[in-house]
Amino acid sequence: MDLPLLPPVKPMLAKAATKLPTGDGLFYEPKWDGFRCIVFRDGDEVELGSRNERPLTRYFPEVVAAVKAALPDRCVVDGEIVVPQGDRLHFESLLQRIHPAESRVTLLAEQTPAHFVAFDLLALGDESLLEVPFAERQARLREVLDTGRHDRVHVTALTQDTEVARRWFQEFEGAGLDGVVAKAADLPYGPDQRLMTKVKHVRTADCVVAGFRWHKSGPIIGSLLLGLYDDAGALQHIGVAASFPMARRAELVEELAPYRTDALNTHPWREWANAELQADGERRMPGAQSRWNAKKDLSWVPLRPELVVEIKYDQLEGRRLRHTGQFLRWRPDREPRSCTYDQLDVPVRYDLAEVFVG
Repeated sequence: MDLPLLPPVKPMLAKAATKLPTGDGLFYEPKWDGFRCIVFRDGDEVELGSRNERPLTRYFPEVVAAVKAALPDRCVVDGEIVVPQGDRLHFESLLQRIHPAESRVTLLAEQTPAHFVAFDLLALGDESLLEVPFAERQARLREVLDTGRHDRVHVTALTQDTEVARRWFQEFEGAGLDGVVAKAADLPYGPDQRLMTKVKHVRTADCVVAGFRWHKSGPIIGSLLLGLYDDAGALQHIGVAASFPMARRAELVEELAPYRTDALNTHPWREWANAELQADGERRMPGAQSRWNAKKDLSWVPLRPELVVEIKYDQLEGRRLRHTGQFLRWRPDREPRSCTYDQLDVPVRYDLAEVFVG
């Protein structure tokens, strides 16, 4: 591969904000909910680089074929790999694509094909564009990207109208996107630097605490396992809450200790499929092995489901939290049985086809 930028290249990152920034010279684009990917193409050679610098190439053969059809012969393009299903993006299907077996990769490439959404041009031919202003990089990206040659390659929507960006923030979530990104017109491309601004949806929910995981550094709390009751009255695991200061993690060990007593005897998650009781009374989560880190310990300690916590979260993926929730406060005034899915804010559906450009 002979390009002015060679893999691995760390993508430019964004700092979080609670409000959409405004001002002259700002561009806005949707925040796509997928795998960040920098595509390196030199003729028939293509490599899909990830945010953690691990190649994604073998997992997405259909994306490799698509970018060969739509991208210039020699280029480096920053973007996102996404999996559309129906009228929205489906992150769970995207996660399933990271599979070690080649036969499974081939099958999933046919069953749940991924798309590539381009949003920045880092190199073209022999020219590195890292120091070129963002506005010029965008113009050149749209000039050279031939989305008409493949229906799985798109260029991101882009606007300088603040009101349009605010509307995108409200509407596009219904298509599975998770916010808006703002970039200055004169912004150079800074690998691994937080030079952009992202605004994501933030919501709160009251959840039952039904267990915890130990922190990797020692006998302190790492995360709380959260549940909500469904219409049938069953407690469903929806994700975890974390983001505690280290001192607070130690305090939580004592606070949770009374709820460990006899917790497993009648625990609603006792019969989880494929769970294995360990010698110390801990249990493994269903599908315990992480697709990103096979050595990650996902064992957990059951608690009697009597505590309620208020968390902050951004969005759901199906019936679960898309990302780790943030602990806000205990809710001793809430009964655990009152913590149901009914309280969650569900975005209005929005047709993904209206978001794709090209």
